[in-house]
Amino acid sequence: MKKADPIYVTQPALPPLAEFLPYLEQIWNNKVLTNGGPFHQQLEQELCKYLGVEHLALFSNGTLALLTALQALRITGEVITTPYSFVATSHSMLWNGIKPVFADIDPHTFNLDPARIEAAITPQTTAIMPVHCYGRPCDVEAIQKIADNYNLKVIYDAAHAFGVRTEQGSILNAGDLSVLSFHATKVFNTFEGGAIICKDATTKTRIDRLKNFGFVNETTVVAPGINGKMSEINAAFGLLQLQHVDQMIERRRAIDRAYREGLAGIRGISVPGYLGEAAANYSYFPVLIEADYGLSRDGLYDKLKEHEIYARRYFYPLITDFPMYRGLPSATAENLPVATEAAAKVLCLPIYPNLTEADVQRVIAICAEYGRS
Repeated sequence: MKKADPIYVTQPALPPLAEFLPYLEQIWNNKVLTNGGPFHQQLEQELCKYLGVEHLALFSNGTLALLTALQALRITGEVITTPYSFVATSHSMLWNGIKPVFADIDPHTFNLDPARIEAAITPQTTAIMPVHCYGRPCDVEAIQKIADNYNLKVIYDAAHAFGVRTEQGSILNAGDLSVLSFHATKVFNTFEGGAIICKDATTKTRIDRLKNFGFVNETTVVAPGINGKMSEINAAFGLLQLQHVDQMIERRRAIDRAYREGLAGIRGISVPGYLGEAAANYSYFPVLIEADYGLSRDGLYDKLKEHEIYARRYFYPLITDFPMYRGLPSATAENLPVATEAAAKVLCLPIYPNLTEADVQRVIAICAEYGRS
């Protein structure tokens, strides 16, 4: 009997290789490889239209975009953020000499709890960096009200939130800046890549200069910038991916629905609902393993792995458990009870466009085996 193929938590969806070859031929012909070439400019324009935003600056990866976003707004002092995220969120602060201050999350959204944000503000606070966790929108109105009251900037880590919309439009228009990741694991990828969304041309100009060493022209440098430019090959791949992304999101939606139907009623597995998004992107499928399930969360994680199903404990451990953050006053479990509990319960199940219906049912069957009454 043939051994079942491994199932990973995610897998990049790639278009037919033949569709990418004409783009490569064009790059070879015009010999422009980087520095804002024609594909780079075209992808910025196409993404603005697709995402419903005014200004977008492409980057070679999302982490460099986070670093530059903080530089672009001249953020210093302390920034309030979430412990329940990938480490790049807070690492970008340390690289900028900024002190992260961690506030707890809401138990239903997994996003920063606005009430806990306000309680964490000090005279040194200059900004808030929330994360749209799993692509689920933060309470952007409450966060903006706090920011306005205390004269704070808001930079959203929107790495998970490509294409997400509410009744007010693109979630990427919230705050002062939003930062996207186009890493291979994301809903929309350019192999590696990222972007900053901003609201005005002046800010985009500053961002574009910062990502190109601070150059204005051949002989003028106005800021201590870095090299964050996206290459023409990555931009060309993004243009091709954009032609397929709606189909890929629709497939993710179908997998999400199949999981919800298959896991419904299984004792001890809680499936978070959506938040009323006008358009979700189904980037992750988190579940919470409760005390009345037949295994611990880590027990189910190991059992799935025995069957070559590689779920992930996003986000465990918390950022605050890593040594560079552990000593901060805000990094204690007592300060972060909701995030601590979520990190101990969460398991993200595999979801990606090429996941077959049979594979989805294979995952559900193992989960159901240990949740029977």
